[in-house]
Amino acid sequence: MDEKTVHAQLAATGIAVGAIHRNLPSPELTARALARKEGILAANGALVVNTGRRTGRSPADRYIVAEPAAADVAWGGPNQPCSPEYFERQLRRASAYLRARDVYVFDGFAGAEPTYRLPIRVVADATWHALFAHTVFVRPEPVDLEGFTPGFTVVDVGALPAEPEGAGGAAGGGAASPPVGDPSGAGGGAASPPVGDPSGAGGGAACPPVGDPSGSPVFVGVSFSRRLILIMGTLYAGEMKKAVFTVMNHLLPARDVLPMHCSATAGRKGDVALYFGLSGTGKTTLSADPSRRLIGDDEHGWSDHGVFNFEGGCYAKVIHLSARAEPQIFQAIRFGSILENVIVDPLTRAIAWDDDSLTENTRATYPVDHIPGAVPTGTGGTPRNVFFLTCDSYGVLPPIAKLTPAMASYHFLCGFTARLAGTEDGIDEPEPTFSACFGAPFMPRDPVEYATMLAERLKAGPTRCWLVNTGWSGGPYGQGKRMRISLTRNLLKAALEGSLDHVETTPHPVFGVLVPMHCPRVPPKLLDPRSTWADPHEYDARAAEVAQHFAAAFKRFAGRVPAAVAAAGPVV
Repeated sequence: MDEKTVHAQLAATGIAVGAIHRNLPSPELTARALARKEGILAANGALVVNTGRRTGRSPADRYIVAEPAAADVAWGGPNQPCSPEYFERQLRRASAYLRARDVYVFDGFAGAEPTYRLPIRVVADATWHALFAHTVFVRPEPVDLEGFTPGFTVVDVGALPAEPEGAGGAAGGGAASPPVGDPSGAGGGAASPPVGDPSGAGGGAACPPVGDPSGSPVFVGVSFSRRLILIMGTLYAGEMKKAVFTVMNHLLPARDVLPMHCSATAGRKGDVALYFGLSGTGKTTLSADPSRRLIGDDEHGWSDHGVFNFEGGCYAKVIHLSARAEPQIFQAIRFGSILENVIVDPLTRAIAWDDDSLTENTRATYPVDHIPGAVPTGTGGTPRNVFFLTCDSYGVLPPIAKLTPAMASYHFLCGFTARLAGTEDGIDEPEPTFSACFGAPFMPRDPVEYATMLAERLKAGPTRCWLVNTGWSGGPYGQGKRMRISLTRNLLKAALEGSLDHVETTPHPVFGVLVPMHCPRVPPKLLDPRSTWADPHEYDARAAEVAQHFAAAFKRFAGRVPAAVAAAGPVV
């Protein structure tokens, strides 16, 4: 496909650009990023970049265009509407900005399974953003690029702030990119203007009154009718990844595929395991297991034929990364990878993995095949085990518990965990939250729809389901201690090997989940969270408090789920 054809396709979406550099290989993209002073190379060969003020996602600035194609969106919470007119105005500004600029285009796919994959096009004026897309999405074969037609287009102009409502529709073209921050930490990147509060979020199932965003320089807009994603005012590359995930979560249920915020691995005999959880709960870390083969680290679909990765790369949180604790991830970060907001020595280029002076949310992007033994097709069979990873900052949940099918539906709908420092703008320490489906910010449809699909698949498997606390033990955050990775790995190993299948369990007195009485290579005392607290009565009070939070979070599903699911929660 020649450049003229790509120009014509972009023009049809309302975008005019300068010269197009399409699907350049990773070494060339890295070289151009260095030449454009977008980053520097670390000693391990990875490209190190600084995203400026925005070092995590900006969920308050993500919008879905209120239009007929979004009729099945569950409005409210993270699903905020904006008007088609506002989206169109920002798109015109982006087009004016890109009209005389070179752009870097990635054409590829979301979805490793050919039957369900979505052709996507990423258009970016930052070279390293094109490298990010090349690394994290499914890369095409040369034959795929002949006659390529995108099913969705991502227009990524992170250096251009969004226009506040009422600003008069300024063209905004030709604005200079902000200076690139120094990854050594000596000087920060250009700061974004202060964040304003978006208005008009509304609530409820019906589309609330549409209030256009105002005040914030960041705008992440999704138009299902235009099949466009527009990203403005943030250089944090994770916005691209999660916006595409949101689109897949909207499209796939109509094709009887369950989209999931989870990692996936396969055992040596092909047995598949899924690990659900929000960022920082251990999806990537625990799926990087030398005894198993990685299918993917974050986003998957579950069809009648099995599971498939949405991506071709991994996006790992790397604060405090070490070769000893996480050898696979440590070795995967090399030339062809990207490091976001890590500090490196300006002379030796050695990486200071423990330095959080820019953010706790330091990140690495690398191809899946940088992990030894990764499944090259990105696909696997029907899962045998499903793990719900919850980072319990209260320290009251057991390190592992077996869930009945009703309990699995209940905990999937609640999605109890903690958002960790840096993963979202404004989060500075663990913050307890309930995120339906362990990924509410990315789920446009009603959570009950996803939960119903999961329940059907668990039953058909049959698939065992476990609740795993990767958070605190012996007390809440600030008093207790975070679960050791080695302990969690031993618990998962026992479940995966079937060692817990016939172990006697006891219902937790508050949460009702089935706690194993013993587990190989794990001290029995650690299995009972109450016994790890210095003051058992303080534990009882805190557990009762958390049970009340569960009940409050589940209220919105009352009357819309089977009675057995509603009764599967904690004792209040």
